[in-house]
Amino acid sequence: METQQATAAGRKRLPRAERERQILAVAEHVFAADGYQGASMDDIAARVGLSKPMLYEYFGSKEGLLLACLQRSKRELLKATTVAAAGASTPAQLLHDCLLAFFKFGDEYAQAWALLRNESAVPNASVSSELEEIRTQQIEFTAGLLGTSRADLDPVQLEAFAEAIIGACERLALWRDRRPDITAEQATEHLLALFAPSLAQNL
Repeated sequence: METQQATAAGRKRLPRAERERQILAVAEHVFAADGYQGASMDDIAARVGLSKPMLYEYFGSKEGLLLACLQRSKRELLKATTVAAAGASTPAQLLHDCLLAFFKFGDEYAQAWALLRNESAVPNASVSSELEEIRTQQIEFTAGLLGTSRADLDPVQLEAFAEAIIGACERLALWRDRRPDITAEQATEHLLALFAPSLAQNL
């Protein structure tokens, strides 16, 4: 009894931001493993060590919890590609490193990637909108990077190229799910072979 009371007291003292990170980590795992429909708020609450009403107090609903997971994935994906871009010294390296960062994100954050790829399993407008915002974020980021190496391209061309690159990245990432023997490095080289000729002016 004393141990349970001490544990409960420790949980109450946990800062809210840290508690939210803990909940999101657990929820991400459950959503990835069971899907949105199969995920149980009771299960998530039990794994975190909270009551179900307390879990709802943090995120409002199961949909709200999923949206928070997706928003965290969006931040992590942008961070990964931004760090990769910052370390590149040439346009060719920039393209290579950002593509590689995308595929490595899928490997290192497998549960987050599972959420991002299974958008069709969640028939919900808010979730679909959040997933599209993640896609748009990466398209805008990619268009900005292309603009630094291809000053001859107008904004429409940059947007079109970025749409094509992100779309190809998503499809190749899904392909890798079926072909686990394909490494992040190999997937990057395949895309470079496809896109490098059309971007060759400054690559």
